[in-house]
Amino acid sequence: MIAFKYPLPRLAAALRAGGPVKIVAMGSSSTAGRGDVVPYPHRLEMHLRTETGNPMIDVLNRGRGGEEADKQLPRFDTEIFAEKPSLVIWQVGTNAVFHKDDYNINDVAAKIAEGVARVRAHADEMDVLLIDPQYVTAMLRDEKAELSERMVALIAEVARQARVNMFRRWALMRHWHIHNNIGFDRMLDPTDDDLLHHSDGSMLRVSKGLADAIRNAPVAPPST
Repeated sequence: MIAFKYPLPRLAAALRAGGPVKIVAMGSSSTAGRGDVVPYPHRLEMHLRTETGNPMIDVLNRGRGGEEADKQLPRFDTEIFAEKPSLVIWQVGTNAVFHKDDYNINDVAAKIAEGVARVRAHADEMDVLLIDPQYVTAMLRDEKAELSERMVALIAEVARQARVNMFRRWALMRHWHIHNNIGFDRMLDPTDDDLLHHSDGSMLRVSKGLADAIRNAPVAPPST
């Protein structure tokens, strides 16, 4: 479900070299962190350091709560490209649904495509992968359920056209809830009245899944 389709050649080369490895995580509150929930960039860093045996892997957290692609794109030059990472992880799309009156999701998808293209212009230096929205109560209320599905599909299409990986957080969390009978009471931060943010346990599992997907990325591109 969460396996990547495409290789991460720049990250793989950096890991093989055995020296310092830099990853930049761009996103909103799922990236930045909230309250006592440890955000995924920190956990991803710990997983990758442990599982590769390289203590010099750094995951720089560039998340800002409430932001969407239009606010994140202006930060790319100073907070991504200036850092010269081997991998860029871009968590995006949630606020376009949660604050639906402020956004047109087709416009957001165009911004995501623009951002991916900007990173791909540095393909000789860095890889990029996308993370789609979280499957939580706030994203399923009223007409937001349909809008969420559309946002997920639009991000997947951007990834397909650009031939970059997408970590399917929406599908993973939906599987937990529907097939594994894990209730939202366990998936959601109990202090969050918006019913939008991960619980610490949910974030832990997402982080481990992301680490596994990165480590097990294919070594060669698909034939088609």
